[in-house]
Amino acid sequence: MNAFSVLRLAVAVPLLLLFLWAQVYWFRLLWRFSGRIQFQSLRRALRTLMAMGLAFVATVLLATLFVGRRDLVWGLPGTVGVVGLWITTAFMSWVLISLVSGISWIARRARRVPVRTPDRASPAVHSPSDPPLRAQPDEVRLDRRRFVQAATALAGAIPFGVGAYGFLIGRHDYRVHQVDLPVSGLPQELDGLRIAQLSDIHIGSYMSAVEVRRAVGLANELKPHLSVVTGDFVTGPNDPLEGCISELARLQAPLGVWGCNGNHEIYAKAQERSAELFADHGMKLLRQENAEIGWRGAKFNLIGVDYQLARSFHGRRLIMLARTGALVRRDIPNILLSHNPNSFPRAAELGIELMLTGHTHGGQVRVEILDHDFSPAHFMTPYVAGLYKRPLGCDSALGDQEVSTATSAAPAALVYVNRGLGTIGAPVRLGVPPEISLLTLRCA
Repeated sequence: MNAFSVLRLAVAVPLLLLFLWAQVYWFRLLWRFSGRIQFQSLRRALRTLMAMGLAFVATVLLATLFVGRRDLVWGLPGTVGVVGLWITTAFMSWVLISLVSGISWIARRARRVPVRTPDRASPAVHSPSDPPLRAQPDEVRLDRRRFVQAATALAGAIPFGVGAYGFLIGRHDYRVHQVDLPVSGLPQELDGLRIAQLSDIHIGSYMSAVEVRRAVGLANELKPHLSVVTGDFVTGPNDPLEGCISELARLQAPLGVWGCNGNHEIYAKAQERSAELFADHGMKLLRQENAEIGWRGAKFNLIGVDYQLARSFHGRRLIMLARTGALVRRDIPNILLSHNPNSFPRAAELGIELMLTGHTHGGQVRVEILDHDFSPAHFMTPYVAGLYKRPLGCDSALGDQEVSTATSAAPAALVYVNRGLGTIGAPVRLGVPPEISLLTLRCA
């Protein structure tokens, strides 16, 4: 077992235990509730379903965290979303309930320890003959108990209410982001070139063809010169890849529709099929390929790559964009389509002026804590959503903090991280609406 596997176990085991303990908490609560059912046959049926549900959730967690067999659940349409929604909301609800219970327990312990502060203005001293401290009236204790019960119920209900909002409303709230990109070395003729970007569609149980068509319509209304789709057309092998790409074929741009594969095309074994379907519909999916595109008398180099793995499936560290250097042009600007934003430092090192990516979904959930935005995507990348830059040609081994002192006059490489359309895991979006990007190139 290598160091990467040990680290993965060190993270996965405590995480798994926490999620399972939360499931056990709800299982016990529902088990006690079912005991109130008078009809024995109905009570037995409900408890059997509960036991099967707990076993299924545990299997999904084990398959996802340890053996990477996501296909075990993707075979059942909608399973990933239902299980993901339940696991996340139930876990957060358990955390909040435990927090309220912990505060209540600390408060009870504190009340049991009388704290006497001598009155300096009076010389009187309590003696053993003084009457004992009076106990709190029953009415006060009853009100306090009711308050704790209400606080616990509210804390437990909040994650389920928020999850319902993110499922019913948040994931359908499509937003257009219009961003100017100051590209280093951009010819004056290319100033004003508009690129529409879609990403992370994940067509399937929680993303219909009708929704994809709506996003495509919004993109077409922006009148782009070039349209790109940066991967993850599907989630699993049983999702309708053909339906997704046939809807994407409705994109309209005079310079064409281009794309690249994402990591879910690997899981679905659909990388070759995606390229074939793109070609069948008059589009081009770039796989370690480049194309020279001209506009208003100037040219740029469009590069596309399959999903770039940081490590092999056996844990061996890999060099991202290892075969991309030969595709980079020095005489015209380069635009790279790469699904994984973590390949950006390597792209900047290779001299690629602009990279378009997705993958993160913006975390799908974003909350503000003490004036800082928190997103689950921070655990896998520093490039969560929006625009980032690094010095062009900077060593990819240097972290963003190490290169932050670079002068603003130095040529910069840019990456734009699209927040995506679909969802993965829990089918919710909170504070991160689905995104259609309109990126306008400007001379730096």
